[in-house]
Amino acid sequence: MPSDDTPPVLLAEGLTKRYGRRAALTDCDLTVPRGRVVGLVGPNGAGKSTLLQLACGLIAPTSGTLRVLGAPPAADAAHLARVGFVAQDTPVYPTFTVAEHLRMGARLNPGWDQRLAERRIAQVGLHPGQRAGGLSGGQRAQLALTVAAAKRPELLILDEPAAALDPLARDGFLASLMEFVAELDASAVLSSHLLGDVARVCDHLIVLAGSRVRLTGAVADLLAAHRRVLAPRGGLARLPAGVELVGVRPDGRYDRAVVRADRPLAEPSWTVEPVDLKELVLAYLTRAAGAPAGGVPTPAREALR
Repeated sequence: MPSDDTPPVLLAEGLTKRYGRRAALTDCDLTVPRGRVVGLVGPNGAGKSTLLQLACGLIAPTSGTLRVLGAPPAADAAHLARVGFVAQDTPVYPTFTVAEHLRMGARLNPGWDQRLAERRIAQVGLHPGQRAGGLSGGQRAQLALTVAAAKRPELLILDEPAAALDPLARDGFLASLMEFVAELDASAVLSSHLLGDVARVCDHLIVLAGSRVRLTGAVADLLAAHRRVLAPRGGLARLPAGVELVGVRPDGRYDRAVVRADRPLAEPSWTVEPVDLKELVLAYLTRAAGAPAGGVPTPAREALR
């Protein structure tokens, strides 16, 4: 368990990244404690990959600051060794065998754990002599994850690694991820469009939309602070003090809403229920997109399944 004075995994203050006139991230403030598995969600173009590339030191911010494990991203070789990265499409070298990937990892990473790598490769059914170009998508993802984890990082960063996998392969990948997190006592940041995956493995959430952070915090705390409300039409026009309307849509003679409240809700004409993660995220994305009541923008529906 991290001590109180342990630097957070990610600490961003006013973090901004622009490409010409286009803002990829705007004035983002984030604090992510260690020991968390973080789900990073949002529609295409929200800034998810930009945030992860900044965290890996692949690009530099336009303004603001970002510290990863208490230091600037990729500050030196020692800091690079503390972060494992699996990019989109889980890139591997098609002409390299599985064993050659492990040998490359050993040469490039001073903390390389060959016994861990070989054990994990055997557990997922990969043969050392197989060439990566002949592997299935799920096998390539397992190989890329093993190479990232065998350097024994303190933080694993994964940029939509399972988006193209079939359900069985995705299930196996997520199981491997959680086993690595437990074995290494590591933190992880997982960017994903698949809210079912996020709900399964993540205990911290970051919602990005339109280049800005719209919601962040521990998943349990966020779910406890929000409620689904069913009220007579027009019954949400005046809200009690301490209640924030996140999103609302008509549902027959009623309005169905997601609200954030700092106290228990006891309005006699309301039906109050717990909210699930998907409904919570979509409510914030809908608000960020400025969608009219009763509609979730098509990109939001398609991007988060």
